[in-house]
Amino acid sequence: MASIKKELSEYGLIPRKSWGQHFLVDRNILNKVIRTAQLEKRDIVLEVGPGLGEMTLALAHHVKKVIAVEIDPKLVEVLKEKTAESFNVEVIRGDILKIDFGQLHHQEGRRLKVVANLPYRISTPLLFRFIESRHAFSTLTLMLQREVAERMIAPPGGKEYGPLSIFTQSISDFSIPFFIKPSAFFPPPKVESAVIHMVWKERPQVDLEEEEWFRKVVRGCFSYRRKRLGNALKCTDIPLPPDIKGRMEKIGIDPERRPETLTIQEFAHLAEALRP
Repeated sequence: MASIKKELSEYGLIPRKSWGQHFLVDRNILNKVIRTAQLEKRDIVLEVGPGLGEMTLALAHHVKKVIAVEIDPKLVEVLKEKTAESFNVEVIRGDILKIDFGQLHHQEGRRLKVVANLPYRISTPLLFRFIESRHAFSTLTLMLQREVAERMIAPPGGKEYGPLSIFTQSISDFSIPFFIKPSAFFPPPKVESAVIHMVWKERPQVDLEEEEWFRKVVRGCFSYRRKRLGNALKCTDIPLPPDIKGRMEKIGIDPERRPETLTIQEFAHLAEALRP
């Protein structure tokens, strides 16, 4: 892999902290990520924050098409120049948090695979967007902060357990194939990274029709994390019935419990019990 630092200098570019730019410089890690993604020639891949295009070009050798979304206008020009002869690469200048995933899915006529080194600044909100728009994707293979990956697999009872853990585990089979040292990036981040691989469950733990309400109830419970369940829910703006505690006791959930002690199945029962 060419010297990223040298290439950035040649193009007059400086990594921008405000956009969470950390460029992968380890070819071995790049190859491991691609193997983890289990790509096929017919696949269409969405790449987030392609940077200087090292992974973009590598992906293009393995799949039918790569759609690379980059917010930095200077990097977009570099990417277009470097991929000019890669006819299966489409570079889009845009904010991934505002991209219409449903439109991409419709445009390509099939579900996409996501392979990306996520900007640290937006990894958590973007994960929620991927989960909520999962009809547009078949798998996610992502590099992100180790602490975020550990929140995603956290079991009930600890401080790491929360909405991200619950939404991830309720709808996906999730794994962390390996971790990455800061030295694999330029500039090196202050924390370790992890590679995660997500495949959607055939039978999610929550019915699709109930999912939006389920998410509202879970977020409501954790919006006042230090409060007991009954009190936390009373403080939310969710349209809940007046007899919250009575309904909770009816399904065997003590209103005095803390949100982080409930299992996913208990949250599903709670959401059903609190439906207006």
